[in-house]
Amino acid sequence: MLINIFILLTLLSPANAATIGQTFPSERKVINDPITGVKIAFLTSQPLGDSKIYPTHAQWTADGKWLVFRSNRVPGEAMAVNEENGTLVQVSEGGYFGMLVNARKTDKLYLMRDPSFSADNQPRYGSSDNDKQIVEVDMAALLRDATTGKVRDKSHYQRVVGVVPASMGAGGDMALDAAEDIIYFRIGREEAARHLPDDVELEENFGPRNMGAGPTGIASMDLRTGKIDMVVALPFQLGHIQTNPWVSRELVFCWETGGKSPQRMWTMKVGGEVKALYPEANYEWVTHEAVISKDEVAFAIMGHREVGTDDEWGPSASRQKPTGLGIVNLRTNEMRIAGQTRSGSGLWHVHGSSDGRWAVGDDFSRSLYLIDRTTDEMMLLSTGHKPTARDHTHPTFSADGTKIQIQSAMLSDDNRSMNIAVIYLPERLLKRQYKAVKRLD
Repeated sequence: MLINIFILLTLLSPANAATIGQTFPSERKVINDPITGVKIAFLTSQPLGDSKIYPTHAQWTADGKWLVFRSNRVPGEAMAVNEENGTLVQVSEGGYFGMLVNARKTDKLYLMRDPSFSADNQPRYGSSDNDKQIVEVDMAALLRDATTGKVRDKSHYQRVVGVVPASMGAGGDMALDAAEDIIYFRIGREEAARHLPDDVELEENFGPRNMGAGPTGIASMDLRTGKIDMVVALPFQLGHIQTNPWVSRELVFCWETGGKSPQRMWTMKVGGEVKALYPEANYEWVTHEAVISKDEVAFAIMGHREVGTDDEWGPSASRQKPTGLGIVNLRTNEMRIAGQTRSGSGLWHVHGSSDGRWAVGDDFSRSLYLIDRTTDEMMLLSTGHKPTARDHTHPTFSADGTKIQIQSAMLSDDNRSMNIAVIYLPERLLKRQYKAVKRLD
């Protein structure tokens, strides 16, 4: 009898219940980078499958207190961690796939799920023949109740915004409009083909990964009514939908080939023309674009291949031509290279502060470089995040431009598992004076 009671209590314990709002002890550790000395707060420090939201999207909740991330602590569910005290909270119940989308004006989180599957068995990229749900999570109420121990049923925090019919082939790539009234999502080939004009020629696969062929497209859902509208059908494989957080109905997305694209970056206003953003040459390997301010998109021009290389990717990505962290203006189409590594892969994932002061990028070694955009000084910000790590660091600036969130294997014993961390820019940099610097804006 005692054994049976013990088993029952174990099955009902929070760790096994997988309910929204359950909390976990803090794992927060603060260290100084052993090479550069910058302060790094590791908000998680256990090998439990942590990974950050992609740098094209907001990482923090709107109040700036919590970071949302992916984890295997509760398989298939999203997590949030309090930056100040390290409290960990499960913030979804029922699972999700694809992008986690934080609102910037209200403490809401949006996700997509296939309700036909369990949380720990959600179809990757939405690859199932089922209807999909777009779900809104009231993070303000949830995190308040979780921290006071008064969590209610999941229905109090989660709302099904609407259902995407199976025929649309919805993927989990989503982005929230700046007005926060609609959310965009990727659609599949069959649905896109129904909306593509007959005179548009479909693109074929490009490169050795056999990716890039169209069509695909973007649709939107009204967050109040659940109404779905078609936004655009495209003749190529779509990747990384992102919105301009400061300009409503402005989108940036990419042609995804798994590597070099004939034309990586594209932009449009909803209802308007699709335009190439920074028309690229065949020798340029453009990748990992991110909207960083009202008028700017940062991106990487790779330099990771030997001069003279010409293969299935073409003659791209050698240092025979300019490489580095580029920033293109959405209004004027002017581009400037903010910084360039002297050797190695070049910068790979890039971001910048919305006030225009800073840019940041990582390289294949998982080192991070900070660029002062006023003086053009480029400096090693942090290193030691292990080139054997499961993924790159994916740096993303906070809204106030004082810190950068990354994912890192610095603390991992297996040199692969990653944790969620925040790098704080030193006061000596934040308090820099530029009276003697003349800028040609």
